[in-house]
Amino acid sequence: MHSMDEKDLLEDVLHRMIAVEASDLHMAAHQRVQMRLDGVLAPEEFVPTAAFMRALLAQMLPEELCAAFAVRDIDFSWMYAGRRFRGNAYRMQEGVGLSLRLMPARIPTPEEIGMPCALRGLTEVQDGLALICGATGAGKTTTLAALIEIINRTRRVHIITLEDPIEYIFSPARAFLSQREAGRDFSAFPDAVRSALREDPDILLVGEIRDRATMEAALMAATTGVFVLGTLHTRSAAETPLRVESMFPPDVREVVRAQFADVVTGIFAQRLLPRTGSGRAAVFEALCVTPAVRNILRQGSYGQLVSAMMSGAAQGMQTSEMAEAVLRAKGILA
Repeated sequence: MHSMDEKDLLEDVLHRMIAVEASDLHMAAHQRVQMRLDGVLAPEEFVPTAAFMRALLAQMLPEELCAAFAVRDIDFSWMYAGRRFRGNAYRMQEGVGLSLRLMPARIPTPEEIGMPCALRGLTEVQDGLALICGATGAGKTTTLAALIEIINRTRRVHIITLEDPIEYIFSPARAFLSQREAGRDFSAFPDAVRSALREDPDILLVGEIRDRATMEAALMAATTGVFVLGTLHTRSAAETPLRVESMFPPDVREVVRAQFADVVTGIFAQRLLPRTGSGRAAVFEALCVTPAVRNILRQGSYGQLVSAMMSGAAQGMQTSEMAEAVLRAKGILA
């Protein structure tokens, strides 16, 4: 009987989570479940037992991930009540913990996200590398999905996505789509990027560039005439080139700088701030790659990037502060 009660309690929490479009749910044994709404955590009454947490994960996870969970934390996607969740299961002192992120019911449009023109312009790009940056939970995946969906509807191209895990499911419109998930369809990002190049892609989405090998593969793909879209965990567009460079040992950094300067087509950073009323609004930083910006990147004088963005409004550039000021003036931000 006891586990039945817990199951009902969890179902009640999940239904309310979906009703209010909360972003995240946190669960662990012997702690009150907490739901994040508009960036703020709020506790629920429900306190799951360790046995319930183990049973829940055994039910949520496919067999091959159950085995992997014995040795590491795992990302997975999960469907409930017709909605898709991104999950992360991890071990902790009191047993296991679970974070669930509720994915939006549909892919939002660039207008709904408030995407700047320069970022939206990526839907027309034929080759090179564009990076979308921001902290975890800043909405990078949603921004990429909005871009991919426009390309899907407007261009006859082959789009390959490499994701960990797949969050938005695209329905093929004009494009041919190959969505591949880490752990299920491929084992490591660098190898997956290299094999993707043998699959005749026009656009290659690399869900997350975490290390040197993936960055190397992404740079290589971008030089072969494919348009590569990737995400990085950096806070601002200006610090991104330095992060890219620092993935490599000092003796090759100059070569990497030159290669990066040649292929990069744009660097965008985003964060979410409280919206007037409720919800959150995305604030975008946009660094477009002009000849002057390419020179700055080639020389590694990254300190000049902020002033290049400040003076590059005519090219669609904006710093995070400029973007925030515009949204405040329009009354969009609280």
